[in-house]
Amino acid sequence: MPLRIAIDASRTTKPQPTGTEKYARRLIQALIAANEARPTPHCFSLYFRDAPPADLFANSDSVKEIVIPFPRLWTHLRFAAAILQTRPDITFVPAHTLPFAFPGAGLVTVHDLGYRHFPEAHSRAQRAYLEISTRFSQGRAALVLADSEATAVDLTRFYGTRTEKIRVVYPGFDSDTMHSCARSIEAARAKYRLPARYFIFLGTLQPRKNIERIVKAFGQWQREHDYSDTALVLAGAEGWLFNKSWLEDASNVIVTGYIDEADKGGLLAGAIALVFPSLYEGFGFPALEAMHCGTPVIASETSSLPELVGDAGLLVNPLDVAAIVAAMKRCSDDATLRQLLIKRGIQRAKRFTWKAAAEQVMGAFDVLGGRASNSRAPI
Repeated sequence: MPLRIAIDASRTTKPQPTGTEKYARRLIQALIAANEARPTPHCFSLYFRDAPPADLFANSDSVKEIVIPFPRLWTHLRFAAAILQTRPDITFVPAHTLPFAFPGAGLVTVHDLGYRHFPEAHSRAQRAYLEISTRFSQGRAALVLADSEATAVDLTRFYGTRTEKIRVVYPGFDSDTMHSCARSIEAARAKYRLPARYFIFLGTLQPRKNIERIVKAFGQWQREHDYSDTALVLAGAEGWLFNKSWLEDASNVIVTGYIDEADKGGLLAGAIALVFPSLYEGFGFPALEAMHCGTPVIASETSSLPELVGDAGLLVNPLDVAAIVAAMKRCSDDATLRQLLIKRGIQRAKRFTWKAAAEQVMGAFDVLGGRASNSRAPI
C-alpha cells in the first residue's frame, strides 16, 4: 500500500545554495526517480515556501507540489498547519528541524552538530535555535538520518539518541555537473583570473573552516618554495565572523566570493590540491568533489573527513600549521604520490551517489510505513 509522505522542500529554492540546500535538492530529485521505479510508488507531497522553477523536479503522477508562502517561522507555523490538515503517514525534513507539532511518523536528517563543537562560530540566537530544534527533532523523529558516523556519534553523545534510531546515509554529489572537470579548467581560470598554479579551498569562509591556519600554512610554503607565481584560492562567500586579518600571513591569496556550481569542477581540476583541514565537518562535499575531479585532497584527521577521504588523501591535524605545510609540500613536489592520490580519489568518489542515498531513505520510509501499518492494525 503506498504511503503518503510530506517532504519539506523549502530549502531547494535558494538562489545560492550551500551544502544543506544542495543536499535537499539532490536527494529529493533522487527520491522521485527511485519512487518512480517502484511497482507501487508512494505519494510525495513537496512543500515549498517559494515557488520552485518549473524544471527543478521531474514531473510525476506520484508527486504533488504545494507552495505556501509565509515570511517567518514557516516550518513551525505554515508547514505544520498544512500537514496537520492533510495528516500524511510520514513527514520528512532533510534539514535538522521538524515542526513542533505534526501527526504521524517523522524522519529528519541531522547534518552536523558543529554548533556544539564551535559555539563561537554562531550567533547566540542561531545557537539557541539549533539547540532547541535539534534536541526536539531527534527526540520526536521515529528515525534520524545522519550524514556520517561522526554525526551519529555526536547525536548519541550530546542528546542521548539511541543508536538503533540512527541511520547513517552518506550523501552523494553532483557528478553530473562535474563530469567535464578537466575541459573546464581554462574557462574557470579565465573567469576568476587565476594563475596556472594554485592551491584551493572551497567553502564558506568562516572560523570552523580553519581559514587562518590555511593562509599561514600557504605563507610558510611560499617562503620555503619561492614560488611567487603560485596562488592560494579561497573559493567561497564570506561567512559569519569572517576576519580579513586571516589573509595577512601570505601573498597572492585570491578570494573569489560565491562560486557558481558550473565553475566548481574546473576550479578543482586545475588546482595542485584542495586544502581542506576544516576544524569540523558533518560530511565535507568539497573533498568528495575534488576526488571526483582528480585533485589531491589535504583534509583534517578529525570529524567526518577520515570516513570520506580514507587513504585517498593526506589527513592532517587541523591545529598543526606545520603538518598542513608538509602535506602541501608532498602534493606539490612528489609526482608519484600525486598520481596515487588522484587514482585512489577517483575510485573512492564513485562510492557516494545520490541514487544509493535515495534507496536508503526509501528503505527508511518502508520501515516507518510498516510501523504505521502495525499501529493501525486492529487489536
